[in-house]
Amino acid sequence: MTRRRITSSLAYRFVAGERLDDAVRVVSDVNRRGWSASLDHLGENVTEEKAARSATDDYLAAFERIAAAKLNANVSVKLTQLGLDIAPELCQELLTRVLQRAKQLDNFVRIDMEGAPYTQRTLDLVFALHERFPNCGVVLQSYLYRTPEDVLRANKAKVRVRLVKGAYDEPPTVAFPKKADVDANYEAEMRELLLNGVYPAIATHDDRLIEATKRFAREREITTDRFEFQMLYGIRRDLQDRLLREGHRVRIYVPYGTEWYPYLMRRLAERPANLLFIVRSLIRERRAA
Repeated sequence: MTRRRITSSLAYRFVAGERLDDAVRVVSDVNRRGWSASLDHLGENVTEEKAARSATDDYLAAFERIAAAKLNANVSVKLTQLGLDIAPELCQELLTRVLQRAKQLDNFVRIDMEGAPYTQRTLDLVFALHERFPNCGVVLQSYLYRTPEDVLRANKAKVRVRLVKGAYDEPPTVAFPKKADVDANYEAEMRELLLNGVYPAIATHDDRLIEATKRFAREREITTDRFEFQMLYGIRRDLQDRLLREGHRVRIYVPYGTEWYPYLMRRLAERPANLLFIVRSLIRERRAA
């Protein structure tokens, strides 16, 4: 068996498939189980305008399928897939097309956060478009030193935030190198979002942080309809089930597309701890079964 075929077997535990049809099938099953979903068409850092426009068409098609199938799902987009590396004007044009159609269909667009060099440009574009399109939100990464201020700015502007730890291999000049500091930052930002944010998404598989979120919500009498937990497709399904049984809202991040192989390889190369995280998650899930 080739290395790519072995990797494929691993990838399809965490990726819905290569086609939109595959993603729709997975999201339909996710919805039947009681979870909502966020579709992510894999691909980033495109260098040709034709590819950026093709990705835009893919996102528009996803919204049409969601509406036609009456799925409980929204869509996550990456700005470098919409041409941010080519020209900011092109990216804004294409993102506006996506936001307009999503708004017409009464749906929501989450703008993913990429590596630290893109943080400011991503936020600038989100805040610039949010007044016209309040159906867009952003992702913030707790391992960046700057994130507490970004959380405050997002809350003030009423921009919905998905809070993650961060998966890119960033230098210590911009990000906390120690997990304990990342976690402490995450917990502080989670509290600020629950208190003052607009329907925040607490995106983590970390049991301790999930318990801290639940405890803080109880202490402050923040009801479960004011926030949601988000998790990756195929990771900690035992935890996803438990949260749902407890009455929490859970959204599953469902990636799909032909770019699964470079995506997986790049993530593992950038941050080998990602592989360890996957292995540990599988072990926990087996023990809980």
